[in-house]
Amino acid sequence: MNSNNYFVLTLKAKSENESFARSAVGAFLVPLSPSIEELTDIKTATSEAVTNSIVHAYGGKQDGDITITVVTNDHEVEIIVEDDGCGIPNIEEAKQPFYTTRPNEDRSGMGFTVMESFMDSVVVTNKKTGGIRVSLKKKLGT
Repeated sequence: MNSNNYFVLTLKAKSENESFARSAVGAFLVPLSPSIEELTDIKTATSEAVTNSIVHAYGGKQDGDITITVVTNDHEVEIIVEDDGCGIPNIEEAKQPFYTTRPNEDRSGMGFTVMESFMDSVVVTNKKTGGIRVSLKKKLGT
C-alpha cells in the first residue's frame, strides 16, 4: 500500500498499554472522517491484536516490545501489529473460534475471529526473526 501518511509506535508489552495503542490508532485516523462504527471496529481489532501479543507472544511476562505501524492511503487503512515473541506454530488452528493457548485462564479464544469480523482483511504471519506480524486492512466509507 502506498502511503499518504503513517506512524510507527513501539511500546512495552504491558496490559496498561493496550488502551493507549487503541486510542493512538483512533486519533491518527480522525482526519480521514471515519464513521463511529468504522472507528470502533478498527480500535477493537487493534486492541485484540495488541492483547494477543501481550498474552500469548510474551506469555503475559510484559518484557517484550510491540510495534504498531499505521499506514493510510486516501481512505484505506492498514494497521500492522508486530511482536518478537514465541510465534504461532499453527496459524490456521489459532484462527479458529474458541482456540486458546491458555485454556486455564479466562480467555475466550476469539481474538482473530473478532479481528476478521471487523476488518476487510486480516493476514497473520510468523516473522523469520521470531514473533508474529498481524496486518489489518479496512477501506473506509464502504
